[in-house]
Amino acid sequence: MDKEKLWNSFLEKIKPELNHVSYETWFAESKLYSLDEEKAQVLVPYPVVKKTIVQNYYNFVVDTFTEITGTNFKFEFVTPEELETNISINTDEIGVPPSLIFESNLKAKYTFDNFIVGESNRLAKVTAFAVAEHPGTMYNPLFIYSSSGLGKTHLMHAIGNYIVQNSKNKVLYVTCEQFVDDFIGISRKKNKNNNFDTVELFKKKYRDIDVLIIDDIQYLGTANQTQQEFFNTFNALHGNDKQIIISSDRSPEDLKLLEERLRTRFTMGLTIDILPPDFNLRMEIIDNKVAGHQLSFPFPQNVKEFIASNCTSDIRKLEGTITRVVAYATMMNAGKIDLELAKEALRDHFKDSTSSKNKIQQVQQVVSEHYNISLDDIKGTKRQSSINIPRQIAMYICRVAYDEPLAKIGIEFGGKTHTTVMHSVNKIKEQIKENSSLEIEIQKLIKQIN
Repeated sequence: MDKEKLWNSFLEKIKPELNHVSYETWFAESKLYSLDEEKAQVLVPYPVVKKTIVQNYYNFVVDTFTEITGTNFKFEFVTPEELETNISINTDEIGVPPSLIFESNLKAKYTFDNFIVGESNRLAKVTAFAVAEHPGTMYNPLFIYSSSGLGKTHLMHAIGNYIVQNSKNKVLYVTCEQFVDDFIGISRKKNKNNNFDTVELFKKKYRDIDVLIIDDIQYLGTANQTQQEFFNTFNALHGNDKQIIISSDRSPEDLKLLEERLRTRFTMGLTIDILPPDFNLRMEIIDNKVAGHQLSFPFPQNVKEFIASNCTSDIRKLEGTITRVVAYATMMNAGKIDLELAKEALRDHFKDSTSSKNKIQQVQQVVSEHYNISLDDIKGTKRQSSINIPRQIAMYICRVAYDEPLAKIGIEFGGKTHTTVMHSVNKIKEQIKENSSLEIEIQKLIKQIN
């Protein structure tokens, strides 16, 4: 494929991801000037376009181009003047109109309509939609947490897209990494004589908005200055009844690297978790993803069930698994898919999940055998002491010895809430203080598990 066709493919792929003005302003006139094994050089018409793409779209460009080519290139953006003079323009001196810089960063493909709902995520979807309908008044902040790949980002974009489509509110979606990078940009310039414009642009970007959506807050890190700035931003928005939506891979209580005053503010509104999809939801997601591939050959039900049974905790992995099977069938079996082919295609893909037992299940097995109770009882709701105490001990071991997330422990113990799990853990901690023999017994169990 020549450079022109390759870049046209790239432009066709990003066009639906951007609003019309953004695409026409920043990308429509760009061209792939050169491409070698490591670097792609892109020609853009003006320095202001170069600066905006580098500052606001660089990762988006790299990720999309990698999807198309299967290779990770470094990108350099150049103007005609730079090519002619062979002198690089200092874009730090180039001003960009604030109204153009502050894009929403929302991805139009993520909506409430294409968010597949099951028992594990129904409450999260309903809550998210309530916030989208009444931003700043329902739950503020809204804190969504779950393991990676369960739909947090989809829901956050869906909220933002709904608000933009149904109101004049200004919405900004950023990753935590973006926020940190923007703040570090200020810090790097603070030794210059005039830092006022940079600070004002930062405040305008993050405070002159109606809805702030920030993804993966767990990466805010340990830097006091960065946390202080987010604290100030949070207070400025919340104090003006602006909606704040935050996501993380763990609950606020588990964000130990963040200051307590931040964790406290995260729980001022509503905290909601998304649980891993059950089998029925996984099957529905697989059906949806298979339909999206528009295959000219059948995708058998037993293959879908095989995938759903082995890929239990990551929706992104489900999609990757389907793509792998389709590609394998196309290359190796003329498009015909059957169970044997799927097992062969996914032999290494499922290796970790099929060859090693879930650590929580190991704890349950050892504890239930030690106390002579059934696995059903240890996962159930019976309250008698002979069952309840071993159940609490098992939860304690999962949490303290193996640092398993509260939500995951709750799921494995029959759908307990993270509050219930935390209560059980704290109760055993108190008993250990009063009973040294219990601590010795638990250490023996841990040794046996290991």
